[in-house]
Amino acid sequence: MKRTILLLASIILSISILYAQEETKSVSKTEFKPALLVIDVQNAYLTSMDQSDKDLAIKHINWAIWLFEKYELPIIRIYHQDKEWGPAEDSEEFNFTDEVNVKEEYPMVIKHYGNAFTKTDLDKILKEKEINALFLCGLSATGCVMSTYVGTKDHDYDSFLIKNALLSPNAEYTDIIENILSTMDLESVMFLLDNAL
Repeated sequence: MKRTILLLASIILSISILYAQEETKSVSKTEFKPALLVIDVQNAYLTSMDQSDKDLAIKHINWAIWLFEKYELPIIRIYHQDKEWGPAEDSEEFNFTDEVNVKEEYPMVIKHYGNAFTKTDLDKILKEKEINALFLCGLSATGCVMSTYVGTKDHDYDSFLIKNALLSPNAEYTDIIENILSTMDLESVMFLLDNAL
């Protein structure tokens, strides 16, 4: 009787293990397809940010751009324009600061709300490129970047802020945002891209 029970238990265990192995094989990994969102680094808004972090943030934004260019990954330029107060699209205030190494060929999204997904083609652009992960940099950490970060979650993207590539009117507030939201430093982003692509 004991042999029969042991034999039956062994058969059930073997079948369970084989079934678990087959189930594991059938689960497919989603391919990692990241993009970089460079948000609102426009002349009109840059001067109202805490200048103590400006040089470091611009260096990290440019480093992020370089990194995504190196891997030939999409970089999306996000611009903010208030319908009543501007800045006008043809003005110098509307443009990104010359200190940021963005190229005209990068897709451009003009938003009128804090969240770059609200009433724009951003989600459509990302879906067409089959993007599933987003890295965000720019300004303001306490405004449009944070709002867009929440929007990424609403649209089912994995998303991360890039540490030290953010600005806000108060550097302490930027630090708080980096501490409470999913944030990665660029060394970690580089490691991830090196090993996931």
